[in-house]
Amino acid sequence: MDWNTIASALFPRGHDITERDLFLSGTAQVGETRVAVVGTTGHAPIGVEIALAQARFILQTVREHPGRPILILVDTVGQRLRHRDEMLGINSYMAHLGKCVELARRQGHPVLGLVYDQALSGGFITSGLMADACYALPDSTIRVMGLPAMARITKVPEERLTELAASNPVFAPGPENYLRMGGVREIWQGELGAQLEAALAELAPVDERAALGLARGGRKFAQPVIEAIMAGRDVLAS
Repeated sequence: MDWNTIASALFPRGHDITERDLFLSGTAQVGETRVAVVGTTGHAPIGVEIALAQARFILQTVREHPGRPILILVDTVGQRLRHRDEMLGINSYMAHLGKCVELARRQGHPVLGLVYDQALSGGFITSGLMADACYALPDSTIRVMGLPAMARITKVPEERLTELAASNPVFAPGPENYLRMGGVREIWQGELGAQLEAALAELAPVDERAALGLARGGRKFAQPVIEAIMAGRDVLAS
């Protein structure tokens, strides 16, 4: 999916987003609100350069535009699998990016994610899944790991994983399964600009993903565990 086409649909009132080496950055008008836009394109592998570029843009937004909403456009095949990146500590760079997103949220910046093409592995964890709410387009691809690769790593036969994927969204790729688990809040169809504007207006002040996963039947234990922990904390506090 071409990012220019998506940007035109998302921002009918205009934008100044640019691409450099698969890295997207800029601003756009959403209704009466100016929004910071950062992300990737071209199925970008997230190496140290892109991780730092995204982190730098987010920190600049926090410093120069307090409270400005941030939209993360997601199209990535995950972290770059190169010896150089591993030796430089790509995990630390991606953790730094995630911390910058969290800093922006704590400083009052609403953060939305949109998977418009591919979202795989760690590249998705430190982008769309770090947002206050993540959305997806119907033809997008979302998965932690392909079933053949998962079979090689876990030593579980691929046929068994395919069988599990038919009934358990944790094993299955696709935006619909992440919708069931609450990781994706909605799958957008139709007029994208209007849906983005509505998402910004109704953004919840608390993380609702575990509750959504329970309500949708795709993630049954996260919310009860959270509630048990919170109840225990209240007992200890009293």
